Amino acid sequence: LQPVLERSMGVKFIWGEVKKLNGEEKYAEIKPIFASTCDKVSFDYCIICSGCNFGPFKPMGESLWFPTVHEEARKISDWPHIDERFIEGRRRHILEEYHKLHDLNKKKASVLIVGAGFIGVEWATEIEYFFPEVKLTIIDALPRCLGPLPDSAADYCSEYMSAVGIKEFYDCKYDAKSSEFWKKIELPDGADVEYVCIGVKASNYFMPAETLSDKGPGGGGWIHFNKYMQVTKKDGTVWCDGTVFAVGDCNYGCLGAPPN
Repeated sequence: LQPVLERSMGVKFIWGEVKKLNGEEKYAEIKPIFASTCDKVSFDYCIICSGCNFGPFKPMGESLWFPTVHEEARKISDWPHIDERFIEGRRRHILEEYHKLHDLNKKKASVLIVGAGFIGVEWATEIEYFFPEVKLTIIDALPRCLGPLPDSAADYCSEYMSAVGIKEFYDCKYDAKSSEFWKKIELPDGADVEYVCIGVKASNYFMPAETLSDKGPGGGGWIHFNKYMQVTKKDGTVWCDGTVFAVGDCNYGCLGAPPN
């Protein structure tokens, strides 16, 4: 990205992590990738496009579907020996997961996929294709797979999964601590491995608490904003004189607070 951004577009690119956004003095504390201390970068306007994470049951949203790159997340990671800020680290993690699946295939292990959205369906069908000895079960709380997609797409994927032996259970809420749940999905002894492919979690830890939601998917922490995409405080007043904007999956996704 750096050559394109800087040479073609004239944008200054900093390879680093934003640790804090100061709205009163209008600067960002940024820790460059190979530095041990933070730099201060001032701004007139700031656009936050930091997205979100996908592991709702992990403290900082860690999941297989997104590399663990944030400093605090790496401290409590399930794979702390791998530095996924670099392509080589991501490659090594993928290789580790491959060997894990290879061993599961040898054991003819049972695997539960939690969530039958596009990620869950894709993951289940890819495991079945490349590791055919794995016994797969997929569940979802909705009445069918691929909730947001057309019925024809859901029917096509469901028919395929049924044909290749992937067990499907819908209108089924995930509850790993319930013996009734495991009986319902025909795994009374549980699964050897579970892959959670549901939900999202905010990763706006660099923002002050006054700008973050108390509720929402994954336990809250989403950036409040108004119809102009300006970051606001919990009470709806603009933050940082209205010069900071939250775009995409980092924001709350709705205006105001319940019940409005």
